[in-house]
Amino acid sequence: MKLFSIFLVIILTGSFIGFSQKKEKFPSYFGLKVSPVFPTRFIGEPTTDLSLDGFTTSIQQKIGYSFGGTVRAGITKLIAIETGINFVQRNFNIDMAVPDSNVYATNDLSFIAYDIPLNGLVYVQMSEQIYMNASLGVAFNFKPTDVGILTLPGGSYSFTHTGRVLHKMGFDLNANFGFEYRTEKNGFFYLGGSGRVPFAPLFTMVAQYKYQGYKTTIYGEVDGSYLSIDFKYFFPNVSKKGTQFIKGPID
Repeated sequence: MKLFSIFLVIILTGSFIGFSQKKEKFPSYFGLKVSPVFPTRFIGEPTTDLSLDGFTTSIQQKIGYSFGGTVRAGITKLIAIETGINFVQRNFNIDMAVPDSNVYATNDLSFIAYDIPLNGLVYVQMSEQIYMNASLGVAFNFKPTDVGILTLPGGSYSFTHTGRVLHKMGFDLNANFGFEYRTEKNGFFYLGGSGRVPFAPLFTMVAQYKYQGYKTTIYGEVDGSYLSIDFKYFFPNVSKKGTQFIKGPID
């Protein structure tokens, strides 16, 4: 949080300087983003293990994906604000078992969310067309609905797994780092990586095992943190005079 506070101070200072320089305007850009997302123990816990009265289940996050639109607004020659809206799908594999009864099963579950990031972004120009940038910020997220699956391994056995969303709206901490290649006629091409850490559990897993009149229910919180590889494309600006390119914030 100390790093985040320092970064926020830098962004606010840059914003004040940018707004005070009314004579100079910095362009904004619109782009598209697509990202595969990868669970990792480096920033979170990708596996939730639950056990009670002989019933065990493991919920493991797998590779998912995200895509959406991105808007970048220049503040100064070195600082910009980046926002947008994204669709995110996280995928999970669920193993379940009652070893004493020799019952084993597996199933898959997907969970979708939408987010609106707000990042402060800093540029470093490495050559005429290649830029490095880093950003830090928060993302407002919306989780529209609970999810659930029913697994029938055979006979009178059944397993139910329900991901219950206790709070539909929340916030994530996110950090980004990458490189972009800028062309005059074809826009900007960006390749980088991101880390996303929710401030609260993604959802609460309610796992239930039933056999005839017997029932066992266990609860656990699912993290949802991930790393991603980000591919972005920013369209070139078109001026009223027909020029196809407006130079970047630090050109």
